[in-house]
Amino acid sequence: MRASANASSAAPHTPVLYQEVLAALQPKAASRYIDGTLGAGGHAIGILDASSPTGQLLGIDRDPLALDLARERLMIFGDRVHLCHGSFSEMVSHARAIGWDEVDGIILDLGLSSMQISDDARGFSLKNEGPLDMRFDPSQILTAADIVNHYSERQLADLIWLYGEEPQARRIARAVAANRPLKTTRELAELIEQIAGRSRRRIHPATRTFQAIRIAVNDELHALECGLSEAVSLLKPSGRVAVIAFHSLEDRLVKQYFRKESQECICPPSQPICTCGHHAQIRVITRRPIRPGEDEVARNPRSRSARLRVAERL
Repeated sequence: MRASANASSAAPHTPVLYQEVLAALQPKAASRYIDGTLGAGGHAIGILDASSPTGQLLGIDRDPLALDLARERLMIFGDRVHLCHGSFSEMVSHARAIGWDEVDGIILDLGLSSMQISDDARGFSLKNEGPLDMRFDPSQILTAADIVNHYSERQLADLIWLYGEEPQARRIARAVAANRPLKTTRELAELIEQIAGRSRRRIHPATRTFQAIRIAVNDELHALECGLSEAVSLLKPSGRVAVIAFHSLEDRLVKQYFRKESQECICPPSQPICTCGHHAQIRVITRRPIRPGEDEVARNPRSRSARLRVAERL
């Protein structure tokens, strides 16, 4: 049974750059695809629909609640779908577990889903009252509370600066250390607002700090580095990887990785003879990131910071 691509509109999380992802991956029958950040399955539905009747998809997610929802929504595709609880940073082993050595396309949507943000119990939102959690995988031990209440002031300041690019990182870390223990997202957000103050910008003054803590809790940048390498190693020649990033740290990492792996030589420019032995593995399809159009941003304001980059295996 075919599922309409319009089915994605009924999802609790609207997939960002939906048509652009499908145009980039060009799904077709008798092919294999990986959605490394499955979420509610919005992009997956489009890929499976476009690759009907014999295309297959492996969906991976660290969030078991997202997997449960996606399992229900993708049930109509039967044995064309394989689901796995885990991280895309280990997608090679997940793919081999179902007998796949190579695939035709991979999508990584690095953003938080609306489901996760709207669930106060998950602790991702700074606008509501929730525990300091922020784990993608609830079985993981480290939580936001551990970082906020037990990291040293210096560790906390470095983390907020490095992962949040927050100019007031040291003032915020000093205030947090002086007011511990903090138990809820509202406590933390209100404390930061007192220290940093409201600006004319639309974003809440605690946004960058929350981002930094979430990245640290889930080790997101390291996972992305590993995931990009694993993705390229799995792709068939002419297979494509599409990555949607929502903040500059992730987008910069993707851009730099694609640039490096599309070059034959990565020796310093001043070095007269190549000694690196590096060979290009990919061709960059998007010289500039693809951004959502005005219509999409109007429908889904959370998409406004999305940036899609695509590369093709040589």
